[in-house]
Amino acid sequence: MPSDTPSERTPLLHEPGNHPLPRHEITRTQLAPELVEREETEIEASNEEAENLSPFYGDYTKTQFWFLYGPILFMYFLANFDSTLMASSHPVITSYFHASNAASWLSTAFMLTSTAFQPLFGRVSDTLGRRPLYIFSLVMFAATTLWCSLAQSIGSFIAARAFCGLGAGGVMAMGSIITNDLIKIEFRGTYQAYINLFYGLGAASGAAFGGFLCDRLGWRWTFGIQVPPILILLICGLSSVPSNLGPNLAQHAGQKWYQTLKGFDLAGSFCLTLTTASLILGLNLGGNILPWNHPIVISALITSVLAAALLIRIESRAHRPVMPLTMLSKSPRANLVFSNFFGTLGINTVVFNAPLYFQAVKLDSASMSGFRLAASSGLQTVFAVSTGFFITYTGRMKSPQALGAICMLIGSIVLSSMWDGIPPWLATIFVVPPSLGLAFMFPATSISVLAVSSHRDQAVMTSTLSLWRNLGTVMGVAISSLIVQNGLIAYLDEYITGPNKIKIIQNVRKSVSTIRELEGLHQHEAIMAYAAALRLAFMSAILYFVIVNMLVLPIQLPRLGKGKVAADMEDE
Repeated sequence: MPSDTPSERTPLLHEPGNHPLPRHEITRTQLAPELVEREETEIEASNEEAENLSPFYGDYTKTQFWFLYGPILFMYFLANFDSTLMASSHPVITSYFHASNAASWLSTAFMLTSTAFQPLFGRVSDTLGRRPLYIFSLVMFAATTLWCSLAQSIGSFIAARAFCGLGAGGVMAMGSIITNDLIKIEFRGTYQAYINLFYGLGAASGAAFGGFLCDRLGWRWTFGIQVPPILILLICGLSSVPSNLGPNLAQHAGQKWYQTLKGFDLAGSFCLTLTTASLILGLNLGGNILPWNHPIVISALITSVLAAALLIRIESRAHRPVMPLTMLSKSPRANLVFSNFFGTLGINTVVFNAPLYFQAVKLDSASMSGFRLAASSGLQTVFAVSTGFFITYTGRMKSPQALGAICMLIGSIVLSSMWDGIPPWLATIFVVPPSLGLAFMFPATSISVLAVSSHRDQAVMTSTLSLWRNLGTVMGVAISSLIVQNGLIAYLDEYITGPNKIKIIQNVRKSVSTIRELEGLHQHEAIMAYAAALRLAFMSAILYFVIVNMLVLPIQLPRLGKGKVAADMEDE
C-alpha cells in the first residue's frame, strides 16, 4: 500500500483520482501567537470602548430607545400642562357649577394624590416591574382626564381631579424611573436636560393657555383634547416598554404578584401615604378654606405628626422599606434630599408671593404681574437644560449645586432689601436669581442622588427625592401665606389711619385690586403695609437658603467619567 508521506520520487502534481495532497491544519495561534493575542485584546478593548461610549444599558439601538423615551418626554409635557391648567381655568369651571368657594379644592385634590402616592411607585415597580405601573398610570391619567371633561357636578369634578393626580404623578414618577433604568449615569445629564425642557414647556403652556382654551373651546374640551394624545402615548408604551425592565423581584422569584406583595412594606406604605396626605390637607385647608384653629385643620396636622412617628418606627425595622431611613440620615444622600426640601420651601415662598408684590405694591394687573415672572420662568428652563448638558460634558455634579445655592441666597437677600419706590423693572430682575438657582441645583441633585446610590435603590431614591420636593412646595406656600397674612394684619393696623380704618383694612385684605381705588394717603399706607408683610416672607426665604448652603457646600460627590464613576471625589 503506497505511503502518503511524500518523497523525492513523489510527483509534484497528482493525477485525477490519485491520492490528494496532504492536509496540514495550521492554526492562527501556531502561526503567530503573539499577534493573535494582541488582536484579540484589541477587539475586546474596542468592544468595551464601544459599550462605554453607548449611553444606554443593554442592547438598545437609538431608534428603539427614542421610541420609548420620546413618548415619556411628551407625557411629561402633558402631565405638567394638566397640573398647571387650573391656575387660569378654575374661575371658568367653578363659575359653571356655581361653586366659586370650592376653587381651591380643584388644585388641592390633584396635589394631594399626586404627592401622597408618588413615593410608592418606586418600591412597587421594583417588585412588579416598570411596565405594569407605567401602563396603569397612563390608563388612569387618560380615564380621569376624560372624566374631568364629562363631570356633571363640582363634586364629581373634584373627585376626577383627585384620581387624575394619581395618574399624572404616576406617569412622571415612572417616566423618571424608566429613564434611569435605560441610561448610564454619566450620560444622564443630557437626557435629564430634555426632561427639564418638556417639564418647563408643559408647565408654562398650561398656565399661559389654560384660560385661552377655556374661552375658545370651553372648559370641557380643554380637558377632552388631552385624551387622544394620552391614548397615543399609551399605545406607544404598550409596544415599547419591555416587561423585564427593572428588578422584577416577583418574576425572578418565580412568584405571582400577590405572593410577592406579602413581603411588601404595606404598613410603611400606609403610614407614608397617611403622613403626606394629612400634612398636605392640613396645610392647604389652613388659612385658605378654614381658619388654622378649625378642628379639621388641627386634626389633620396632628394625624400627620403621629403617622410620621409610626412611620419612622416601621421603616427602621422593615426588610425592604418603602422609604429607607438611611436615605434621610447619612451624607451625602440626606444632604441632597433636604437641600432640595429647603430649596423648594424658599423658591415657592418667592414665586408664590412675587405676583402679590407686583399687584399690591406696584399696582400691576394680574396679567402684567404674570408677564414679569415669564422672563424668570423662561430663563429657569434654559439654564436647567444647560445644566444637564454641562454635567454630561464635565462630569461635575457639585459645582452647579453650589452655584445654585449661592444664587438662591443672593436672590432672597436682594428681594428682602427692596426699598420704597424701587423701579418695577429692577424688582423684576431681583426675582430672577432664585429661579436660576433652582435651574442650576435641581437637575444636578437628580443625578447626584443616583450616582451615590446602588442601582437597586435608584427607583426608591428617585421617588423619595420627588416626595420631599413636593412637600417643600406645599409647605412653602402654606408657611409664607401664614407669614404674610399675620404680618398684614399687624401692619395694616399700624399704618392705616382715619375714621374708615376698619372698612379699609377689610377691603384691602379681601382683594388687592381695591388698593388701586383708594385715595392717595390711604393707598400709600396700604402699599406700605403689604410691602412690609411681604418683606417678612422674603426674609424667611433667606433662612431656608442659608440652610441649603450649609447642606450643599460641605458635601463631596464623585465625578462622573466616561463609562464609570471616578473613584476620586470632587474637591471643589
